[in-house]
This record gives sequence, structure tokens and C-alpha cells, in this order.
Amino acid sequence: MIEIADVSLVDWSRAQFALTAMYHWIFVPLTLGITFIIAFMETLYVKTGKEEWKKITKFWMTLFGINFAIGVATGIILEFEFGTNWSNYSWFVGDIFGAPLAIEGILAFFMESTFIAIMFFGWNKVSKKTHLLATWLTAIGANLSALWILVANGWMQKPVGMIFNPETARNEMNNFWEVLFSQTAVDKWLHATSSGFVLASVFVIGISAWYLLKKREIMLAKKSILVAAVFGLISSVYLVMTGDNSTRTIANDQNMKFAALEGLYNGSEGAGLVAIGVFTESETDPQNENLKDFSMKLEIPNFLSYMAFLDWNAFVPGINDLINGNEKYGYMPATEKIERGKVAIQKLGEFKNAKKAGNGQLANALKTELTSAGFQEDYFKYFGYGYFDDPQDLVPNVPLTFYSFHVMVLLGFFFILLFVLSLFYIVKGTFDKKRWFMRLAIIAIPLAYIAGQAGWIVAEVGRQPWVVQDLMPTMAAVTRISAGSVQTTFWLFAVLFTVLLIAELKIMFRQIKIGPKH
Repeated sequence: MIEIADVSLVDWSRAQFALTAMYHWIFVPLTLGITFIIAFMETLYVKTGKEEWKKITKFWMTLFGINFAIGVATGIILEFEFGTNWSNYSWFVGDIFGAPLAIEGILAFFMESTFIAIMFFGWNKVSKKTHLLATWLTAIGANLSALWILVANGWMQKPVGMIFNPETARNEMNNFWEVLFSQTAVDKWLHATSSGFVLASVFVIGISAWYLLKKREIMLAKKSILVAAVFGLISSVYLVMTGDNSTRTIANDQNMKFAALEGLYNGSEGAGLVAIGVFTESETDPQNENLKDFSMKLEIPNFLSYMAFLDWNAFVPGINDLINGNEKYGYMPATEKIERGKVAIQKLGEFKNAKKAGNGQLANALKTELTSAGFQEDYFKYFGYGYFDDPQDLVPNVPLTFYSFHVMVLLGFFFILLFVLSLFYIVKGTFDKKRWFMRLAIIAIPLAYIAGQAGWIVAEVGRQPWVVQDLMPTMAAVTRISAGSVQTTFWLFAVLFTVLLIAELKIMFRQIKIGPKH
């Protein structure tokens, strides 16, 4: 049986993984999006035969290469941390979680690495069409790599396609396709990749705007803005669509996270959407169990109900409904889930003890009970709740989740406006005359990174305290090592990643300042 780790170890293990993941996501979204922008640009070169498009393609390819190299380094460390810091998690769900990671390594990563070599070093060594094919396959490979990682993450948010084996105390995959095509996994992949497309488009427009401000590389800048604005506008509209669908999936499968990202404590029919809100002082105090509210909010009536369930008058549960239960709408009290989870843990412990004592008859009877459909549905479904005593521990950090979600959404609509104006000004021929807008385009680059980080805060902080939704809490997933060793490696990684980021920025800025080769 898995024992609960001390709070300090859990906190430092979470901090280390969050640090690595957030640094990794600085590099990933640009790779996902700029590879397709490069592929579109090279397609124009092959179609038109104009050397200017080759020059433009090679310039953005150089910036992509700088970003890609650092991203790989952080990604490798991230995967190793599953074994070093989260061994209980790896044991409990490794048979499922390991499969998409293995496919990512064998298929997508090698595919990406193979064709990226041709993309960078194959100019004038292979035909134009072969080189173009390699560029497109690099872009596809990068996004396939993201697919398998996000399938694994999606399974953690909504575990499907598996069965629990009491003999090994492990979850084992019994339906690969259900894991792959889970609605949560599909939503996460589409939303995460389209956010990468948006970020890359903002990146290209911002750097091109800098060239126009400096009155350099005018042709490269204007053509790049045209491609990026079209790609970015299409991607940003699609991003809103995937985000809307993802939010609806969360409302159905992770209703505590949904309540947190909307700051909803008391559910209601025809619930309004808080477009902008500021919490009261008591809201940020986790010990305050009184009625929570906003000190200021701008609310759209009934819109939350429609967003969640496509019904303007649907009941949307709040945090209090999920903790205390709501019999009218079928929401079980958290105390009942905790009791059922403790029964599941107790039965598994009895089975292990019976096996250890050599009582085969009792062990077989308990195994039959543990694997029965009724027990799985009524008790094992709440296995992770058995590690808790206080229902309030099931509530994530509401203010952080709420503010992160709203920052992400507001920035998303800002990017749509940015792309619309960029396309309008570049087609009209007045982009280089709008100095205020060129400066805004440059400022938008770090805002795109902030939006991406905010999205992952919503996804991961919002689902706490779970590492696997309802089945395994974070506090039960960590490796039993000293908190001091995790703390030491946290600071080592913080220094290492910061040095890598500074090095990448210096190289990137220097290359942008040099400009394309003539």
C-alpha cells in the first residue's frame, strides 16, 4: 500500500516538476507553430521559384533551430523526473502512462529528428520538393510528439481504457483506442497545439515589426507578417473553438476544476459567467468557510450554464455543492466519496494480507470482489478519496486558477484583434506607418508566453489535489526521498534552466540583430 508523504516533500517535488514543465513550455509552443509557418513559406518558394521566399524561410528556420535545441534539453529532464521524483505514480499507472510516452519517443521524436536534419542541411543537396517534404514532416512530427504527451496528460485528467489489477496494485491498459481518443486528450492536443500556432504567429509578427521600426529587411518583414497574420487569425479562431469545447469537457468530467476556474462557490440554474472579477479578502483565505463572493465583478447572465452544458438554464455546481453534496442534482457529498475510497483501500489491504498469509480462499474471494463491475463503479472509482480526511483538502487554489483562466482568455481575444489589425494594415500597405502598432506587436510576444503559462496553470493547479483524477492524490504519488535532496535539485535546475534561457535569448537576439543572410 502507498503511504502518504510528508508535506514538505510533496511541495518541493511539485515545485521541481512545475519549474521544469514551465521552462519546457517556454520552448515547445514556438516549435509547434513556427515549423508550420516555415513550411508554408517554403511552399511559396517552391511554387513561385522566387529566391526571396527561400531567404525568408532560412531566416525563420535559424530561429527555430535555436529554440528547438534548448527545448529538447528541458524535455528530457522532465521525463526523467517521473522516475526520480514520482515513482509511486509511475508504479500505479506506468502501464498506461508509459505507452504514449514510448510512442512519442520511438515514432514522433525520431521522425522529427530525422527530417529536421534534411531541413537544415539538405539545401542544394536534395531536390526542392524533397526538401519541402522534409520541412512539412518536421512540422507534423513536432505536433505528433505533442500529441502523445498530451494523450498521457489527458489520461491523468480523465482516466479511461484501463482496469485495476489487485495482484500488482497497478492500473493496466485494456483499451488503447479509448485512451488515445478520449475527449479530454483530444481537446488538450487541439487546444495546446493551436495555442502554439498563435504564439508562433505573434512571434513572427513582433520580430517583423521590429525590423520595420528599424527600417530594415522591409521585404522580409512585410511578407512574414502577411503569412503569420493569416495563419494566426485562423489559428486563434480555432483556439477559441477548441477552448470552448475543452471547457465543456472539464464541466462534465472535472467539475471541481470548472467551479474553481469560474470562482463559483454556490451553484445555480442559469449561472452567470464572471467575465472580470476580483475576490474579496476572505476569498483568498482557505480556512474561511463562510459564503464567498467577489468584491467586484462583471457578469454575463446565464452564460456559464450555456458554456458548460449548452443550456441557458442548466444547473452548474459550485464548490460548496461538490463538497457538501446536492441531492436534487445528483452530486454526492465529498464525505461519502472519502468513505467509499477508504473501503476500496481497506479491501485492497485485506487482499494483500490474505495473500501474504497464504489464505488462498480468502484472497480469491477478495480478488473477485475487487474486480467486480459493481465494486469498481461503487468503490474503486473513488479510490483516491480514501487518502483524505478533510473534504476541504479537495478544493484547489481557487484565486490562482480563476485569475490564470481569465488572463488566458482575455489575452486570447487580444491576439485575435492583433491578427485582424495586422492583416488589415499589411494589405492596406500602412503597417510600417503605424509606429504605435508596431510597438504593440513587439510587446505582444511576451504576452503570448504568459497566456500559454496561464493555460497550464489552469490545467494543472485546477485539478489539484489529484495527480490522477479521483484515483491518486499528489501526496501519494511522490518518491520517498528526503525533501532536502529535492530542494537541492530544485535550485540546481532553476539555475541551469535560467542559464539556458538567458543563453537562448542572447543567441536569438544576436541572430535577429544580424538578420537574414544575403
